[in-house]
Amino acid sequence: MPRTAPDLHELYAGRIAGQTRLLTEAVAGADVTAPVPGLDGWTLAHLLRHVGGAHRWAETVIRTRATAPVPDDQVDDVTPDKDDDVAALSAWLTEGADLLAAALRSTPEDTPVWTVAPSGRPVFWARRMTYETVVHRYDATRAAGGTYVLDADTAIDGIEEWLGFSTLAQAYVSPQAQEALSAAGRTLHLHGTDAADGEWLIDLTKVPITWSHGHVKATTAVRGPLQDLLLALYERPATGPGLEVFGDEELFRDWVHAAGDWLRR
Repeated sequence: MPRTAPDLHELYAGRIAGQTRLLTEAVAGADVTAPVPGLDGWTLAHLLRHVGGAHRWAETVIRTRATAPVPDDQVDDVTPDKDDDVAALSAWLTEGADLLAAALRSTPEDTPVWTVAPSGRPVFWARRMTYETVVHRYDATRAAGGTYVLDADTAIDGIEEWLGFSTLAQAYVSPQAQEALSAAGRTLHLHGTDAADGEWLIDLTKVPITWSHGHVKATTAVRGPLQDLLLALYERPATGPGLEVFGDEELFRDWVHAAGDWLRR
């Protein structure tokens, strides 16, 4: 039976709060000036400010029932304060996640809100903020020298959110960037090795690009743990030995980079 929107609000509210808690646990006692690998000179202070600002930004959209873009300074203006410390920023981050979760839980499923991609409903932001938190928890955990683990259900949903975005023209830096990926015989198969329903086929033979579920032979296949497949889509290193790529590895890298343009950072 399909999950209803009120159930989705509760699901994502719980995931946002839970992933934020895991993030703050991962950085407890860490140096706020520790560099975050792969994020262009960011420290943990930058990262925590960014995630907390994103939560508050989405909460504002939902709470105010915004039908037009909301200023996003709190997402992008992440310059650390000289008095920043991990404990205070973590408390602020937790507060913002709780506010966002509460806004979701108190908002009817069919409430119109502004979104940056087709949807126009609060669940768009619920899902987007879930995976903003999931991926940046990985970044924070790596900066703090910890071990990152993500459950299979959350990884699958995160992969499918990313795949959905990859079919949209606005996900790419230009229409030409999307068209450049398309050619006869170009298909990709993603295979998560730790769940029976973790397989997807991406059809790059034409624009618009499409994806579907299933165990289908493709010209390029990528195989490995679900959390590593999700991290690869966000151009993060694998947490274990890595993914196996069969076929055109360069095509896989080019597709990930081009389709992830608007989700970068």
